[in-house]
Amino acid sequence: MFRATARGLVAHAFPVLIAQLSSIGMMVVDTAVLGHVSSLDLAAVAIGGGIHVSVVFALVGILQAVTPLVAHLHGAGRDAEVAGILQQGFWLALALAVPGILFLTHPGAVLGIVDMDAAVEAKVRQYLSLLAWGLPAALCYRTFYAFCNALGKPRVLMAIGLFSLVLHAILAWGLALQGWLGEALGVAGCALSNILIGWLACMSAAAYLAFGPLGPRYRPFSSWQLPNWTAWRELLRVGVPMGLSNLVEITSFTLIALFVASLGATVVAGHRIVANLSALVYMLPLSLGIATMAAVGQAIGGRDRLRARAAIRAGLILAGASSTAIGFLLWIVAEALVAAYTDDPAVRSVALSLIAYVAIYQFFDALQTIAGHGLRAYRVTFVPMLVQTFCFWGVGLLGGAWLCYRAPTPLGVAGFWLAAVISLLLAAAMLLPLLRKVVQASESSL
Repeated sequence: MFRATARGLVAHAFPVLIAQLSSIGMMVVDTAVLGHVSSLDLAAVAIGGGIHVSVVFALVGILQAVTPLVAHLHGAGRDAEVAGILQQGFWLALALAVPGILFLTHPGAVLGIVDMDAAVEAKVRQYLSLLAWGLPAALCYRTFYAFCNALGKPRVLMAIGLFSLVLHAILAWGLALQGWLGEALGVAGCALSNILIGWLACMSAAAYLAFGPLGPRYRPFSSWQLPNWTAWRELLRVGVPMGLSNLVEITSFTLIALFVASLGATVVAGHRIVANLSALVYMLPLSLGIATMAAVGQAIGGRDRLRARAAIRAGLILAGASSTAIGFLLWIVAEALVAAYTDDPAVRSVALSLIAYVAIYQFFDALQTIAGHGLRAYRVTFVPMLVQTFCFWGVGLLGGAWLCYRAPTPLGVAGFWLAAVISLLLAAAMLLPLLRKVVQASESSL
């Protein structure tokens, strides 16, 4: 059973990985393009991109509740109820977009806590205010994303992701660097491209639901339901802790750009490059985690405890082994990767000094990611949120700030990355026993 389960996870995870890499690739494109514009634009996308990703991932985390709910229904053979969950997910996505837009268009509360160059802050505000108008499309698309993963149908996500990445690379290059609208727009050009791509992806998802192979079986747009508080309550019960976990995890890295802003644009830009590489590498265990969550959720719905255990075991082994190999490879090709991002030797120096931390923590990050997604499949999300808050904010951010600025020998930005290694090790050490306990409790109730 293990080999068959592992093959199934790989078959599911590969298209998800391509889709996730395409999504992160859009941020890589922004960084690579703006690295050839100016250090101010690169610093602005480092700070603004971090804030935007934090908001999106927090709200998307809530909508990811669609995955375990739909997976349980599908595993139990209750496919007639699946469309209702999807429709409520879309309504919730639109509702969540409202506070998200308000936050992105009025980011003063976050920007005010750090000291940064006035020119950088102006570019950050411009970047965020533009990206806000793509948020409804992004959230609706991610609801569709969760739906497809729950059913084990991720190939369409790969296709949309690849097309979006290629088109974004062309548009960002033309708008930010080549002046297709009369002048080179820099960071604003990248933002405009992101908006256009986001809405195009959303419309592609709607067309696939209406006319693709899932339409006849699940009829996602028939008998359209109005917002239903009972359905929302379950989505929010499962999803809010997931959203907070996403927020905690992503901000433990993205907020570093804010906290080190006072160290100068060069440090922020170097951190941004390494953060991009870290995000790319993280897509591998994340994709396996998503596939594991769907497989375990379907097994739980079908009351098949052996299949659930096999999926968790396969996910842990595959993610741990592959992430270790990727971390080693990253260390070997570090100089070539950094050189592709920037021509600035000072920025290169900062980035190269940080890459070792990313290579080291991959194994622990993989284990805690699979454990967290396995718990989500069992709809256990509150305690993992507490664990990740303690590890990523308490140890990662607060500990990193101490190492950066207040340690007997301050480490600078490297202090945050050292704290990240420690925080991921702790998260894995706490979540894995919790997952074992939840699995045992679930089996005893069957």
